[in-house]
Amino acid sequence: MSSRDNGRGVANAAPRSSTPPKSALRTFRRSVGPVVPIVPAAAIMAVFFVGPILWAVYVGFTDQGLTGAAALNPQWVWFDNFERLINDRDAHAAISRTVAYVLLVVAGQNVLGLALALLLQKRNKAMKTIASGAVVLAWVLPEVVVAMLWYAFLNTRDGTLNTILASVGLPGQSWLIDQPLFAIVIASVWRGTAFSLLIYSAALEEVSPESIEAAQVDGASGMQQLFYVVLPSISRLILTNLLLTTLQTLGVFGLIFALTGGGPGGQTQTLPLYMYEQAFRYNLIGYSSVIAIVLVVLGVILSAFYLYAFRKGSK
Repeated sequence: MSSRDNGRGVANAAPRSSTPPKSALRTFRRSVGPVVPIVPAAAIMAVFFVGPILWAVYVGFTDQGLTGAAALNPQWVWFDNFERLINDRDAHAAISRTVAYVLLVVAGQNVLGLALALLLQKRNKAMKTIASGAVVLAWVLPEVVVAMLWYAFLNTRDGTLNTILASVGLPGQSWLIDQPLFAIVIASVWRGTAFSLLIYSAALEEVSPESIEAAQVDGASGMQQLFYVVLPSISRLILTNLLLTTLQTLGVFGLIFALTGGGPGGQTQTLPLYMYEQAFRYNLIGYSSVIAIVLVVLGVILSAFYLYAFRKGSK
């Protein structure tokens, strides 16, 4: 090969080595392209979700206080807060109470929401609008307003419920004192049913009319159509709604705090209220952070259960 050809080969080879092949660029774009749209969402999650959880874990290993020396210069106490939680009977009671409250409220909201959706399914548009609007109104009201409404309804002396019972010759009682768990459950179900109603109303619209007609031809009753046709058709949305309502109910604070304040005698003190008491009444930020971690763990466990059931049902 001549020196001229050798020089020309070097000249031609230089640009090729400095410019990446188009196929490599295409592959890089295909691999990175789907990730780019979720980067803002991931950043928001990291700042407003993962960040506070990591901070709570860090504070849980300290004696962080709200005021005083423990607020300015917290000291490491390592697993003292976790050991205290293990031996804290009030915390154990709050956990049990929270689980019972969540199960009752979620069951009530889903059953009532599905029942209302089924009742309104074949009604005319005007009736649907009026009934749905009345139910949704309870959902959009602030928690404090809902608490005041139910306090007036369940009040001991001149409450609406006791007045109705007296008018038909039945004895009333101090509902907020004798049946405090009933009070917060019924108020929470009344407020949150609208969410389930909207979800199930949309789900029922997607049920195949041909499947229902086939069941009717086979002589299936209304209940058989419900359990063997309708519910299996919307099972995924049922699990999704159960997951959402569970996570919403797990963190309810304002409604219970305004209605009963966690009383009487701590009978309605769920984990969010107990965490609030430890942090802002007893100045134990570190210990309340451990309680917050337990609350997150409960949410993760319940979410994992629903996701497992969802995947198993989809198979």
